[in-house]
Amino acid sequence: MGNPKAFLEIHRQEAGYRPIHDRIHDFGEVEQTLSTRERKLQASRCMDCGVPFCHWACPLGNKAPEWNDALYKGDWELAYRLLNSTNPFPEFTGRICPALCEKACVLNRFNHEPTTNREDEAAIVEAAFREGYIQPKTDIVRNGKKVAVIGAGPAGLAAANDLNLMGYQVTVFEKNEAAGGLLRYGIPNFKLNKAIIDRRIVLLEQEGIEFRYNSEFSDYSEYADYDAIVIATGTPTARDLKAPGRELKGVHFALELLSQQNRVLAGMEFSKDERITAKGKDVLVIGGGDTGSDCIGTAHRQGCKSVTQIEIMPKPVEGPEDPQNPWPEWPRTLKTTSSHEEGCTRRWNINTLEFLGENGKLTGVKIQEIDWKPNPEGGRPIMVEKGKPEIIKAELVLLAMGFLKPEHPEYPENVFVCGDSANGASLVVRAMASGRQTAQKVAAYLQR
Repeated sequence: MGNPKAFLEIHRQEAGYRPIHDRIHDFGEVEQTLSTRERKLQASRCMDCGVPFCHWACPLGNKAPEWNDALYKGDWELAYRLLNSTNPFPEFTGRICPALCEKACVLNRFNHEPTTNREDEAAIVEAAFREGYIQPKTDIVRNGKKVAVIGAGPAGLAAANDLNLMGYQVTVFEKNEAAGGLLRYGIPNFKLNKAIIDRRIVLLEQEGIEFRYNSEFSDYSEYADYDAIVIATGTPTARDLKAPGRELKGVHFALELLSQQNRVLAGMEFSKDERITAKGKDVLVIGGGDTGSDCIGTAHRQGCKSVTQIEIMPKPVEGPEDPQNPWPEWPRTLKTTSSHEEGCTRRWNINTLEFLGENGKLTGVKIQEIDWKPNPEGGRPIMVEKGKPEIIKAELVLLAMGFLKPEHPEYPENVFVCGDSANGASLVVRAMASGRQTAQKVAAYLQR
């Protein structure tokens, strides 16, 4: 703890976002960066608590007090080594993690100004790439055993990375044309530039991992030549909304829009009939989570006329504290993202009744305000009608209501499932933690 008074003398300073009038016209990353001096000052605010709740809250067990101290003292290489000891891909989490560690920070309990761990993390790893601290490991001793990893999302990449460094010959099979999973095909470029993924994949290939693309997983028996198999196929099935009119042209799953837009930015071409665009349209996003937020930002950049977001659940509590989940738990409070700031009508306790259209094309959505009453028998609250049905004009509807947890058959003992595929849709940081834990299980199995 280089400066024991820093948390008293220095306020939390976030890098912030590019101006709205500038950022909505491109898909460049919206987040800005602080100067080196400012970043060191932010790192100095870490109190090196005797009980580091940030470490407890992080699924990866990141040792934020240690690398924040190294960052404050200007030892960027040590800061990276400490960060990388628990986090294989801090360039991902440093950009898109919701920072569970920050909500658990003692300073968040003290004055709601936690240490800027996520931004510090991003600054450390970018400095490590820039200064050449990150180099491919060429001295890996192979043990002669082979592992197949099915899925190149964050869980699969984390498992593959750890197993490769242990000496296993790892082959990653991916159904898409490039690696990354939802990092590449779900998260917009304005949050995560895909060159960041490509840079890491090149490094993994240099370290000996083989990637095979356009390889659809169907049956584990296809990988009989491998000593162990890791299934990290995520949650590919989006939750649908079976309301009347669902078949109308203009109603899409959120990932149909997001993945296509990312592919367009990567140079892929689509016909006019295939192209999903919000240009000149009134857009309705159904679902109040991060995926819905990403749809809002994408719609603005495509030139939409307006965006409305509805959520069937009640509006979260406003402010920094959640009475139902007190510190150091994650507060389920109202979240306003950079995309929301760009313009969006947000409504809660709204049920979707019907999609309306003319000549097969969407023109609007019939909705109704509802309320939730306690269930006298316990369990899920009961939905009751509250307001009269109304119609929201919309030429494009994006369904962003989450994903269904996959069901798996009983596998042989050499098959392991990890990430969202095992646990259901969750955070990238949890997927990476699951991948690392699974790598340890695979190693324990193959070494017995």
